[in-house]
Amino acid sequence: MTTITAADIPPDEADASCLLALVLAGGDTATRRQLLERHGSAERAVTAALSGGPAPLDAGQLARLAHPDAGVHAAAMAWLARPGHHLIGWHSQDYPPLLRHIPCPPLALFVDGDPAALWKPGIAVVGSRAPSAGGRDNADLFARALARAGLSITSGLAAGIDAVAHDAALSVIDGTTVAVLGTGPDVAYPRQHAALRDRVAAGGAVVSEHPPGTPPHRSHFPSRNRIIAGLSLGTLVVEAAERSGALITARLSGEAGRETFAIPGSIHNPVARGCHRLIRDGAQLVQSPDDVLEALLPGIAHMARALPAFAPATGTSAMQASQPPPVDPDYQMLWDALGFDPMPMDRLVERTGLTAAALSSMLLLMELDGKVAVQHGRYARRAIAG
Repeated sequence: MTTITAADIPPDEADASCLLALVLAGGDTATRRQLLERHGSAERAVTAALSGGPAPLDAGQLARLAHPDAGVHAAAMAWLARPGHHLIGWHSQDYPPLLRHIPCPPLALFVDGDPAALWKPGIAVVGSRAPSAGGRDNADLFARALARAGLSITSGLAAGIDAVAHDAALSVIDGTTVAVLGTGPDVAYPRQHAALRDRVAAGGAVVSEHPPGTPPHRSHFPSRNRIIAGLSLGTLVVEAAERSGALITARLSGEAGRETFAIPGSIHNPVARGCHRLIRDGAQLVQSPDDVLEALLPGIAHMARALPAFAPATGTSAMQASQPPPVDPDYQMLWDALGFDPMPMDRLVERTGLTAAALSSMLLLMELDGKVAVQHGRYARRAIAG
């Protein structure tokens, strides 16, 4: 039996131990996020769930929460004790704000490296595991230029375009890259990318929702893609076949209200057909890094204003809400539609006539500016001081 909490261990370690137990309990992620949101700490959430009163967790989850796998729990706690290793829960002020706005955000993130890298405005660069020579050149060109412009490059450490994008970002002085894994944060996949994994951890962050030691599972990689898309202001697909996993990332990016970009290729190139399909479906055709930067500039500007107040460990959770609302007509219309009582997305669509994707992007930026509060998928104005 694993002891979840103990009076003689530091509070931070006790909270990490309880958060880890919640991760290992498995089951529906939303109910576990609600527990953390309601109680404000993992230790209080676990205590409440195991108290015998009404709990959102089912019997199987409660059993695993009370008795988490001892070997996995101990190994993960040992991993967390090493320098540069972190576990960031949904209840933490260090949880990346962009990631909160995807349809199913992870309960917690295991991070090897600098958690601040997850707050930096970034773009996902994804594509084929077997790219053409031209595709590799494009991935290197775009990732290098975007990293030089100050964007973090996010990808999945896979063979092909992913590896080229990470390597290009690391070649830039002060470049930042984030690798999101479908394994534990300490398990490189493919195995020959172990050295690249270590370089990414040193020059940015390696992230996973799975505990250390978790081997590759087929089902983990599509769900990994939602985190790649969720950490980024947009997704750039360099080369992709028609059934590529990169198209999943692009779709999830669009569903989260983010930008989607695709580089066109030869009509004779089978790993360009996925990009052509994305362009037909509404992705932005880009021919140079400047095309991407121009499209992302509004989001970058909003994050640049908001991030100083949101920076991890500052103790500040939002910007001062006394700033005036945005003056852009669509933002003003959304501001007028919002009230101080929480309102669901479908009501905002009715009131504004804007699409859910457009509203999602606008609401994210307004929340980063401290003007909008979101809880359980409902949106409201923040009270304005004075």
